[in-house]
Amino acid sequence: MIVKHELPKLPYSYNALEPYIDAKTMEIHYTKHHQAYIDKLNAVLEKYPELQKKKVEDLLKNLNSVPEDIRTLVRNHGGGHLNHSLWWLTLKKDTKFSGDIAKSIVKKFSSFEEFKKQFSAAALGIFGSGWAWLVTDKKGNLTILTTPNQDSPICNGYNPILGIDMWEHSFYLKWGPNKQGYVESFFNIINWDQVNKNIKIIK
Repeated sequence: MIVKHELPKLPYSYNALEPYIDAKTMEIHYTKHHQAYIDKLNAVLEKYPELQKKKVEDLLKNLNSVPEDIRTLVRNHGGGHLNHSLWWLTLKKDTKFSGDIAKSIVKKFSSFEEFKKQFSAAALGIFGSGWAWLVTDKKGNLTILTTPNQDSPICNGYNPILGIDMWEHSFYLKWGPNKQGYVESFFNIINWDQVNKNIKIIK
């Protein structure tokens, strides 16, 4: 059965994350940027109908099995699709830092503030465009890492449970060159309920 990759339904309105992320940025980011990754991924896969049967996660986890002539395009556009699909779900105001993820973060980083410090430093240290991530490895250990462009951590065997998009289209309309303000605001809109679901899925 051929799988046509589609834009997932946004679980809130465009203005739901204000004042931290403005409605116009959300609308453009979701309907233009994410949709473009999906459209380009579908177009690339038309050349290999057998790959149209696979989920984007499976394509990225097994990139070496993707034909070389489209491998980079699948990594770029498939990664853009997967990264944003996770991103939307992990954004929400007024959720509580609690549960398994809270215990795991405090155990790994000693405190939430130390986690915030290290995660922020990773995000602000990205040169150009990319993502900062909180991931787990195959043993379930938490790690902060960054990926360039739209690369997904799953390409390298990690499971992303929380990320921040550091491409300029994510913040520039509201924050301009003030990346630090954008990163600081991000901690007000982390959907810890969803992050807890993510960490339970990958245990």
